[in-house]
This record gives sequence, structure tokens and C-alpha cells, in this order.
Amino acid sequence: MVAELSEIAQVSAAKRGLSGLQVFGIAFLAMLVALVLAFFVVKYYFFPSDFNPVALHAKEQQVLSSKLQALGLVDLSVGQSELKNGAKTDKKEALTPEAYSESGLDREIAFSEREINALVANNTDMAERLAIDLSDDLVSAKLLMPMDEDFPVIGGKTLKVKAGIGLSYEGDRAKVILRGISIMGVPIPNAWMGGLKNIDLVQEFGGQPGFWQAFADGIEHLSVAEGNLFIKLKE
Repeated sequence: MVAELSEIAQVSAAKRGLSGLQVFGIAFLAMLVALVLAFFVVKYYFFPSDFNPVALHAKEQQVLSSKLQALGLVDLSVGQSELKNGAKTDKKEALTPEAYSESGLDREIAFSEREINALVANNTDMAERLAIDLSDDLVSAKLLMPMDEDFPVIGGKTLKVKAGIGLSYEGDRAKVILRGISIMGVPIPNAWMGGLKNIDLVQEFGGQPGFWQAFADGIEHLSVAEGNLFIKLKE
């Protein structure tokens, strides 16, 4: 690329009658631009910047803590300030025997995009490498995947992976559709994904005993809107 730019600069200079010093200056500038572009391309593709973890405000942490408590997930962390305001401590409450009952239990699960990303940031080692986006009928994920140093060609580099899954509820059935997967901005061919792209996985595999049938049979309603996820479970 640098050689081609230099040749173009020299041809243009010859036509315009430029001096040797001017030709050298143009060629040097062309090489500099090419090197800068190459640097940013390599940095963008193989050394992408980490994501900024989501940090919930105190009020948002209280709301999320209430949701987790209702689900029995009291050990999950919701943020840094929880230890200061007493929302969570290391002291565990003693269990008391009680009869099982489902009376009054809520079967609805609702999380915002910020809450999901905060849970990822505070309870996994993926805080700066995974980001979830919720839009209408679509859950999207961005993942930074560091490669092992011994991996051929791209060893020691970081791959940027994106994926999209459609989630909705139509008729009396949940729909789960793989919209696609891309690596470094290049979509993976459908054939490499087993021909599952844009296929309703529940419809395709829910007709036989297994995970997808059990998953669909347990969902009464499912919706993904801009920034929000809602699931209602069956009895």
C-alpha cells in the first residue's frame, strides 16, 4: 500500500513538474498516512479497548436487591455502595424450618439492561469484556475474547465477538431466534453455524423431549423491549 501511494505521488509530481524535494515530501506524507491508518486498523481489530462496567446508583441498587431477594438470590452483588448503606453484609441469617408453599409467590421476572450489565460486572470476571444490549425483541451481546499466546497467528490478540438472539412470544409459544454471530466485524456464514441462523429454535427443536421443549413449556409470556426484559413463568 505504501509503495502504491509513493508511485502515485511520483507520477502526479512528474506531470506537474515538481522538484525532487517536493516529491520526497509528498511520498513521505503518503507513507506517514498509510502507517497511521495501519496502526489504527491493527489497534481496533486486535487490541480493542475494554468496556466500561455499568455502575448502578444507590436507588437502582435497592430496586435490584429487592428483585434478587424475591428470587432468593441474596448472595449476588449489585454494586460497591451496598456495603456502606447496609443493604448487604457478610453475616448470614440462620435458616428456620418452614412448610413449602407457593402461595403469594411472584412468577414474574423483570430486569433492565442496566441491572443485567451490573450483575455481570459485579458477579463475574467479565466486567470489562461483556456488554448486553436489550432492544425490541432482540438481546445482543458484545464480548472481548483474549486469545492464548500460543494460538496461531492471532495469539495474544483480543477478538471482538458480537451476537444477537431474537426473543419474543407469539401465539402461545416463546420464540428464540439466532440472528447471527460476527467476529471482528465479519459475520459468520450460516453454514458454519449449522444452518441455525434466523431459525426459531423452539419451533425447530421444541417438538421433541429436551431442553427447548421444557423451556417453552415453562414460559407463559416473554418480551424484550428497549432496555427491558420480562419473563412470566407458568405454574
